[in-house]
Amino acid sequence: MGWFKRLKDGIQTATRNKKEAPEGLWYKCKECKETSTMKELKENFFKCPFCNHHVRIGSQDYFGLLFDGNFEELFGDLISTDALEFVDLKPYPQRLEEAYRKTGLKDAISVAKGKVNKRPLVVAAMDFSFIGGSMGSVVGEKISLSIDHCVEEGIPLLIISKSGGARMMEASFSLMQMAKTAAKLTRLARARIPYFSLLTDPTTGGVTASYAMLGDINFSEPGALIGFAGPRVIKETIKKDLPEGFQTAEFLLEHGFLDFIVDRKDLKERMSDLLAIFDSKSAAANVGS
Repeated sequence: MGWFKRLKDGIQTATRNKKEAPEGLWYKCKECKETSTMKELKENFFKCPFCNHHVRIGSQDYFGLLFDGNFEELFGDLISTDALEFVDLKPYPQRLEEAYRKTGLKDAISVAKGKVNKRPLVVAAMDFSFIGGSMGSVVGEKISLSIDHCVEEGIPLLIISKSGGARMMEASFSLMQMAKTAAKLTRLARARIPYFSLLTDPTTGGVTASYAMLGDINFSEPGALIGFAGPRVIKETIKKDLPEGFQTAEFLLEHGFLDFIVDRKDLKERMSDLLAIFDSKSAAANVGS
């Protein structure tokens, strides 16, 4: 069915056979409402060319931005199971199958090892498109295995968080990942291997309350939503009005919760600088000992 018909002086113009624009050709920014092409968006590091709004991207996009070229994906065979036989509006296995088909991913986090300006790095990046980037048992296990690998190989770790929090379909199994990942990160600290945490939009719930805020360096992209509970829940709990924008990256930086904010176009160079700085500190510590 065409969008409209124009009837004038006996002439009919129909739109039924008019070719539609290919899906994904245009992008309309949710912040400034300006429209750009997807090509312009990608060439600008997936940022709005008009207002610099950082669009949500997935793990593979971050791997492409960070690594020099080739990279090796790790622990890609892990998938979630329905230990609780959980059902809400639909069974949990059905939700998983839909997420597999929609995203092409096995779960809400992917892990890869490569080099950033010739320095080795393991990156564990979350995908919000997979059930809201929720943290389940597979997310916790992949982070734990990544930490073990980093300790064994002496390679720094970067976790890129993007999550709505714990996965309710796994209940206590999901909540256990908070303690599990936090405990595992002490292995990196004891081995003097740096852990960097990049918080992107959004980073909330149990992810914020665990590994996302435990980095040797915690930093964020501009404008990212970062928090634990929602504003309404916090206000009802503390019985006070909340400051404007109190869950933005900029507010958290001002109040000491972040070390810095980095524009996505500068992410690779900033990571390269951090790796060089921590590598120099490690070398100096070894000389001193």
